[in-house]
Formats: sequence, C-alpha cells, structure tokens
Amino acid sequence: MLRALRREPGFYHRLLVLSLPMILQNIITTSLGFADTFMVGLLGNAEMAAVTAANVPIFIIQVVIFGFQSGLAVLVSQYWGRGDTDSINRCMGVAMYAVTGFSVTLALITFFFPAQVLRLITPNQELVELAVSYIQIVGFSYVFNGLSSIYAGVQRSTEYPAFGMILFAISMCVNTFLNFVLIFGHFGAPAMGVTGAAVATLTSRVVEFLVAAGFALWNKRLPLRWSCILRPGKAILRSFLKYSIPVVCNEALWSVGTSMLTVIMGHMSNSQDMLAAYALIGNIDKISTVVCFGIAASAAVMVGKEIGQGHDREQIYSVGWTLLLVSMFVGAAVMALLLVLLPTFFRPILFPLFKLTPGAVQAATYLSIVYAVFMPMRAFDITNITGVLRAGGDAKTASLIDTLPLWLVAIPLMAITGLVLDAPTWLVCIAMQAENICKCPLGLVRFHSKKWINDITRI
Repeated sequence: MLRALRREPGFYHRLLVLSLPMILQNIITTSLGFADTFMVGLLGNAEMAAVTAANVPIFIIQVVIFGFQSGLAVLVSQYWGRGDTDSINRCMGVAMYAVTGFSVTLALITFFFPAQVLRLITPNQELVELAVSYIQIVGFSYVFNGLSSIYAGVQRSTEYPAFGMILFAISMCVNTFLNFVLIFGHFGAPAMGVTGAAVATLTSRVVEFLVAAGFALWNKRLPLRWSCILRPGKAILRSFLKYSIPVVCNEALWSVGTSMLTVIMGHMSNSQDMLAAYALIGNIDKISTVVCFGIAASAAVMVGKEIGQGHDREQIYSVGWTLLLVSMFVGAAVMALLLVLLPTFFRPILFPLFKLTPGAVQAATYLSIVYAVFMPMRAFDITNITGVLRAGGDAKTASLIDTLPLWLVAIPLMAITGLVLDAPTWLVCIAMQAENICKCPLGLVRFHSKKWINDITRI
C-alpha cells in the first residue's frame, strides 16, 4: 500500500498547488457559516436553533449548486486536458441556465411560504417565528452565489483554484463585518438580530457576484465566448445531461437525506438541544473536512486531465489510488486532532462560549466523538465519490454509492433510535454516521474494478 504513495517528481507539488487554494477556499466558505453561527449563537440557544432549522432548505440549495459545479467539473477537466475552450464555455452556459432556474425557484418558495417550509423541519413554533424573516431573505442570496460558484468552479477545473479562494475571501469579509453591524446594531445601525444575519448574507453574495462578473469580463486566460455561453448547443446539452445530471441528482438526494437527519432531530423530545449542538458541531465538522474536500477537488482535476490527455488505464488507476490513500491518511490525522481538541478546547472553552445547555453539551460531545472516529472512512469516501469516480465519468455508480446507504441505512436507523425508541443520544449520533460503514467497501470495490475510467469527451 505504501509503495503506491511513491510518485514521479513533481506529483505532490502539483497536488499541493491545486489543493492548497481549494482548502483555503473551503476554510473561508465554512468560516463564513461559522461566523453566522457564532454571532447568532451569542443571541441565545433558541436563535441558534432557529437559524439551524432555517438553513435546512438553504443547505439543499447550496448542495445542489455544488452538484451542478461538480457535474460541470466532470466535463470541464477533461475538455481542459484536450485544450477545447469553446466546449468549456458551452458547458458553463448550460450550468448557468440550470443553476439560475433552480435557485430562483427555491428562493421564491422560501419567500412566499416561509412558515410552511419551516414547519416541515420543526413543529416548534418559537423557532419557526424566529426563523421566518431569515429564510425569506437569505434564499435570494443563492441566486447570486450560484452563478459566481459556477464560474469559480470552471476556473478551478482549469487549474486556477486561487480565484475561488480570493472570491470567497472577499465574500466572507463583507459578510462577517455586516453580521457584526446588523445583528448587534453597531455604527448606528439598528440591532436586527437573526434578520440582520440574513441581510448580511444577501449583501455579501451580491458583492461576490459582482467581483466574479468583473473578473470574468477581464480575464484573458479563459476568455468568455458569449455565443457559446448563451447558445451552448444540443451536443453539449446532451453531454451535460448524461454526465452532470446524475451528479446533481446525487447531491440533491444527499442534501435532502442529510436534511432529513436534521428534521428527525427537530422532532426528537430534546429537539432544541440537538439542533443547537448540531449547529455548532456541524460547522466544526465542515471545517474538519476542508482538507479532504480540497484533495477530492484536486483529484477530480488531476484524474480528469489524465483521461482527457489520453493516458492508459493503469496510469489513471495508479494516480487515483495514490490520491485515495493520501486522503485516508489525512482523515486519520484530522481524527486525532479532533479527539485531542474535545477535552482541551471544545468542552472547557467553546461550548460555554456558545451558552449551550447541559443537554446540548452532552449531545455536542457525542457528535464530536462520532464525527472524529468516522473521519478516515469519510475522507476516503469524499475523494473516491466526488473526486475520482466522477472525474472518470462514472457519475451514476458514484451517486448510488453515495445516496443508497444514507437513505436505506442512516435515515431509518436514526428515525428508529431517535423517534421510536427514544434511545440515548450517543446511539442516535452513531446512527447518523452508519452510512459510512456501507459506503467505503462499496466504493473500494468499484474503484478496483477500473470500470469508472471513461473518456467522455470523445463519445
């Protein structure tokens, strides 16, 4: 196994050059959400739980946008290997049409029917009332974020990930500053509380879009071809539908499934404690996995380019296996770090800072341990599913591996333990992560079969 880590000179330098900006971008993006949680959490346990509930449908929008972005990367990385920039522009055009239609539809639903949407997540009327104004405003922010994310994804897939890092750093700074001003009423602004957090998010996403649009018009490295973007053509549309829609469906099913876990928490007897704990630990988990997602994004670019350049199957398989091993070892290192931080920082410092109740502290502790223990397995799954298999054009199988264990294992187990049996919190937390026990072996078998290696640009 360790021999597979020995690569040709320059391999790990290239991996680092690709991964580091993506890791920093993920840290920035995740920190933006953490800043929201932190500042809203200072208002109280109920406010933090309300924003967590409101972010369930928003999370679905985010993940589906990520699905379009990931599906786009399947095509763009291979076209980049061929040097076909016109086809890259056509792919970008299809993705932008799709993202705009989806995000506008969801934004209108959350604006006109906010209470109805929130009651699907939690029956707690106090949380619904607190979250209505937040969800009405913040939904529109992802219309702008969707377009800027698609363009950042194209730049990433053409080996310029630094753009996304810079773009989302600007967005995070604007959002954090406006959170400080609008939530608490500094610099003469009214103290808007939860609503202020939503206004800050919307404003930062508009700024993000304007920056991305300005860069796109100026950039000469990958010039815009408006005729290709506005009229992508049936051939590219068919390719997008064939290879990208399975990825989008994967992310949609995964996001809805993950949201179902939150819905189950919202209906448990200790729902407010569970939601508050999940709001905090969920953001810590996102920060913990940024390196894994950075390696996965790099794997998609590197494997896709290898295929697009016409390299033989053994070479492509070897590159993929090295990247999977690197990801798993990184996951093990993150696991060790989390287990050290729990007794030294989380429990004595972080949990009291967020004013968690004793029940929420207990739930947060169990969630931290479970997330940490499953981290190496999750790191492998992330790189294999979202990086290697998708880059090889094997999106349908990757989707099945990613979603079936969630829907057939994790959701039923959590519903039984959390709602039917009213089991101890630690058992409910284990049920949340049970899907990974199935995902890892299924993904490993598919990877070793080599059936995932396909040159989709020559079909």
